[in-house]
Amino acid sequence: MLVDRRLLLKGATLGLGALAIPAWAQVLTARGFSHGVASGEPGQDRVMLWTRYVPGAGQPSRLRWEVAQDPDFATVIVRGEAETSPERDWCVKPVAEGLAPGGWYFYRFIDGNGVASPIGRTRTLPDGPIDRFKIGVFSCSNLPFGYFNAYAHAAQRQDIDLVLHLGDYLYEYSRGSYPTAEQTVAGRLIFPENEIVALADYRLRYATYRSDPDLQRLHQLFPMIMMWDDHESANDSWEGGAQNHQSATEGEWPVRKAAAMQACREWLPVSEESWKSYRIGQLADLFRPETRLTARSRQLNFSNFMQGRTDVAQAIAEFRDGPLHSEQRTMLGMEQEAWLAEGLRRSVADKVPWQVLGQQTIMGSVFLPPEIAAMRSEGVAPEIRGQVELAFTASQAGVPGNYDMWDGYPAARSRLLKSSLEADSNLIVLSGDSHNAWAFELEQDGTAAGAEFAGHSVTSPGQERTMRAEPELVARAWVGHNPQLKWAKTSHRGYLTLELTPERATGEWNFLETITQPSLGLASRHAMSVRRGTNRFEAA
Repeated sequence: MLVDRRLLLKGATLGLGALAIPAWAQVLTARGFSHGVASGEPGQDRVMLWTRYVPGAGQPSRLRWEVAQDPDFATVIVRGEAETSPERDWCVKPVAEGLAPGGWYFYRFIDGNGVASPIGRTRTLPDGPIDRFKIGVFSCSNLPFGYFNAYAHAAQRQDIDLVLHLGDYLYEYSRGSYPTAEQTVAGRLIFPENEIVALADYRLRYATYRSDPDLQRLHQLFPMIMMWDDHESANDSWEGGAQNHQSATEGEWPVRKAAAMQACREWLPVSEESWKSYRIGQLADLFRPETRLTARSRQLNFSNFMQGRTDVAQAIAEFRDGPLHSEQRTMLGMEQEAWLAEGLRRSVADKVPWQVLGQQTIMGSVFLPPEIAAMRSEGVAPEIRGQVELAFTASQAGVPGNYDMWDGYPAARSRLLKSSLEADSNLIVLSGDSHNAWAFELEQDGTAAGAEFAGHSVTSPGQERTMRAEPELVARAWVGHNPQLKWAKTSHRGYLTLELTPERATGEWNFLETITQPSLGLASRHAMSVRRGTNRFEAA
């Protein structure tokens, strides 16, 4: 269904003109429908709706909501009521049920005085055989680094059916740290200024991000499935802590973790379930796991392990063959691993062509190439050069360099890929977190077990910010040294789309010209395809 977006945006409380309104006025003094509308968690007959409504003094807090087949609401399909309250930061998340599969719908909220919210558009998941389905995939949107042009570009497309956000929807850092004050794009300020730790902090940071007009528009036009990564809580978070959490000054980790989870579930149309699957007609099963806060083992620290070791080669071997490959280390936890293995088996048994795993960090294996080691060593302090040389030596001995992604949990990765092979699945892995674009063929014991489309970031900087060499040389070095890595691009921000048909899965990376100013311009695109039954890439 083609939709006149001018009609959808009519009456919006915030739009492009909001860029001229001081951020503090938007975030701190907003009343009424303060942050637009959103939808998510689609099923064949239902979808979750979302809005935030702050009543004025003496105003009622009860809202009505309606779902219709048309943007004029001449044919209302289902309606209901919801109560807004400060206990949920004035956010409501009713679920509209009784809808038809695969249909586009329009929805709105109405307050006690008859004032309506902006009109949203959403879609239920299809049922039965379908010819195609396209997902827009996003991750790593750090507001001070630039404009959310990736959201704006996707919002004006007519071919996207569903939006999937793989985390780092927001960042927890204090103003001026990441990015620095000099790196911050003018006007892209976050609230509160401090690092977010308490529930009120997380709520205000969500309010800041959700005031962005491009993010609002994306939410307004498409249903979203989302799961947090680390920065929705704190950097490199795991079940029992985070790199960016100091208990002595920031309190107990379980309290902060609970606050982060609560604020996310208040401010987004997301399920209260930690992991969930979604059937997309007789075409695909989409699995949405939780990889951070419920069961992830603590990341290894190679530098700490090596301290005081005089026999470097022996120490590297001990690290590789000991803690790195420990069977006890897990990303998902054993309960979730079993759920996913059973889900893959059931999906294949139901003759569903594709099994799509939308998760957070890169699954493909990456080792440090000599060219990258040389680039990182050039012009740096001797102690940094020594760390790079040690990392390269470890890489040559089969030790990866990033322990926060699946390379830091190789036994858990093997269990997952073995489950894929045992189920005979057509596994497509979608990943975020790295800020750059990658395509991996995932192998287990030499057998193709899946294909990974790793998406680049909305705004967070990639390797073009840290490498002095030309990005093409950087990408060529990574690909040339890592057999599973079939393509990479380490510059430009943007987003990924995944189009599924019964015989082919095609990923297309969209690279923006700029994020330093509002723009819909694309610098380039790149597409790669996987034919069903191969788990291998071929030209799209």
